[in-house]
Amino acid sequence: MGVKQDNHLLVNVKEGIMHVTLNRPDSLNAFSPSMITGLKEAIEEAKQDEAIRVVVLSGSGRSFSAGGDVKTMGTAEGIDAYNHIGELNELIIAMRDLEKPIIAAVHGFAAGAGFNLALASDLILAAEGSNFVMSFSQVGLVSDGGGSYFLPRLIGPHLAKELFFTAEPITAEKAYKLGIVNHVYPLDTFEESVFAFASKIANGPTQAYRFIKKITNQSFTSSLDEILEQERITQATLVTTEDHREGVRAFKEKRKPQFHKEHIQST
Repeated sequence: MGVKQDNHLLVNVKEGIMHVTLNRPDSLNAFSPSMITGLKEAIEEAKQDEAIRVVVLSGSGRSFSAGGDVKTMGTAEGIDAYNHIGELNELIIAMRDLEKPIIAAVHGFAAGAGFNLALASDLILAAEGSNFVMSFSQVGLVSDGGGSYFLPRLIGPHLAKELFFTAEPITAEKAYKLGIVNHVYPLDTFEESVFAFASKIANGPTQAYRFIKKITNQSFTSSLDEILEQERITQATLVTTEDHREGVRAFKEKRKPQFHKEHIQST
């Protein structure tokens, strides 16, 4: 698939990687209804297409995303906000349910719902000099897009509440130290670094990855007994796969494994 542009997005699929770029650079990629719809459609496409093994989210221009569009704020009725956030919630749930890794590649600012879009991803890669900010309190709002769920689980409730209350930005380097960001790369080689990292994931044991994502997400709402049983059931499935057999062969032969892209139903 080549590049296609629609709904304030650029979508490109290459070597098993779906690269989805937020494309409203004049507004720092602030969310629009069509952007949210387009993101949901891209996630659905990634779900249906077995050739897509990882999704990368990034922003065009100077920043990842400024979050909500301030130009449209101040005039909305409660029902409008309720419906808009409902659409955003559907996107966040779709991201969680996608049985493939999602990587957020952040440069510039990730603010408000843009920060939360990154948090809803499975991994966050950041460029040096980028910043993250929970900007909602600056306009008299609470976090939406799952920030109240994701952030306290990463850094604890006290520090999360401080970021919500103060709306102070944190650097990529501090976000890395807090465990929010996985890696920080130089800005001038950021795109190449993101592609190399995403390629490594795309060429890995993607069937194992889908279960890793599912079980890790379930661990926050499940008991130890439930997770142990889920691991047991999943392992009994994965030991029968060619990916497992290839991984064992490669280990014994002291070479890199060449994983297949076989399909198995999730449990």
